[in-house]
Amino acid sequence: MVLNKLSPVTPSQRNCVLIKTKKCDFAYFLKDTFNLSFKLPLIKSKIKGLKRGSGRNNLGKITIFHRGGGHKKKYRQISFNRKQDMIGIVTSIEYDPNRNCNIASLYNIKTFKYFYILAPMYLKLGDIIKNSSNGEPMLGHSLPIENIPVGSFIHNVSVKTKKKSQISRAAGSYSQLIEKTSSYGRIKLGSKEQRFLSNKCYATIGILSNDEFFMTPLGKAGRSRWLNKRPKVRGVAMNPVDHPHGGGEGKTSGGRTSVTPWGKPTKNGFTSKTKNNLIITKRKKNGEN
Repeated sequence: MVLNKLSPVTPSQRNCVLIKTKKCDFAYFLKDTFNLSFKLPLIKSKIKGLKRGSGRNNLGKITIFHRGGGHKKKYRQISFNRKQDMIGIVTSIEYDPNRNCNIASLYNIKTFKYFYILAPMYLKLGDIIKNSSNGEPMLGHSLPIENIPVGSFIHNVSVKTKKKSQISRAAGSYSQLIEKTSSYGRIKLGSKEQRFLSNKCYATIGILSNDEFFMTPLGKAGRSRWLNKRPKVRGVAMNPVDHPHGGGEGKTSGGRTSVTPWGKPTKNGFTSKTKNNLIITKRKKNGEN
């Protein structure tokens, strides 16, 4: 994918770097596997309206700070649960405003219906994609872990056999299968954390597309507001009534325990005691790359 650095005609374009995408026909798209094939969505039936709560609950109270505004978006329904056997053809690779990786529309040969999936790198128009319980490990295929070779890069991984996929769904992200037995598989996430998963859990072969997304800085405050992000204020800059860190003469920032606005410590190394901890075999250490 080509990065486009703009000439600084305005101050906001001084450090602006964008990902160059363009509409192209089928023949040209086969030459360059990174360009988006369609600017407008292909499947209108898989698009629905999306109303944002701006961080508020059902009572209208703010429960998540620094959210509000943002450009109007429509949600694309993505098929994260790819367990039923299927053979599909890639008909388009599109932009999704709700996620940082690209999505691909598939045409199911058996049911004669279209649906969306997350697009891996090097996926092209016309490629054949399969969901199979005993298929071949090829790019974009969704398989159970027991049929994936050790060392393969995977994404869209399900944590439990009857749940949709939840791991490695961001742009350029992937996990790696590092061990496999008759009953379980051990994967290494992008954060270096290692987890045990059942061999019946499904995963998709490949690395997700749009991996250069992290190289595009926002450049100005306005682009954050387009993304539904409001300005953040430090606790030490507030009054004592607004935050435990607030108050004091001059700049007072040290000599106190770091806490949340509700007084709970934030730097005590606390981890949640959930059932997910039973399948985590190794966590990322401080300073580990």
